Amino acid sequence: PTPSEVLQYFNGQLKERICYLDGGMGTRIQAEMLEEEDFRGEDFKDFKEIDNNGVLVSLKGNNDLLILSKPTMIKDIHKEYFLGGSDIVETNTFNGTTISQGEYKMQDVVYELNKKGAQLAKQAAAEVTKAEPHKPRFVAGAVGPTSRTLSVSPSVEDPSYRNVT
Repeated sequence: PTPSEVLQYFNGQLKERICYLDGGMGTRIQAEMLEEEDFRGEDFKDFKEIDNNGVLVSLKGNNDLLILSKPTMIKDIHKEYFLGGSDIVETNTFNGTTISQGEYKMQDVVYELNKKGAQLAKQAAAEVTKAEPHKPRFVAGAVGPTSRTLSVSPSVEDPSYRNVT
């Protein structure tokens, strides 16, 4: 189907029923009890960046990075949500910004994270839709907040200062 046909179908569904969005990716990922090595995977096994305090950066907890280090797991979680009744899954890109990834010194992979995250969610949607063609599945991009605010200055000396532009 064309994008306009998909949009027309989806809007029609919204007029007829409640469409369900997946559950929390972060809490579902936590259930996997992953360790540092899981987040690093093969691509980042030798990652040795140092933070501003001189401490080796840990990648554990960077759930978005699992798109690259454990893509099958991420796709399977999306499929679980679809098979559990969700009509829509969000990409696993809640922290897929240079600001958020910068906290892990991983800002250079942001484009790849977002692209691959969308591809994995779309693959999951296509596989489940193929098995259940009477109920097409959808993907929504996810972008969460950052750890920085634009509305308040971090500097009491200069209220006009912003550390993000």
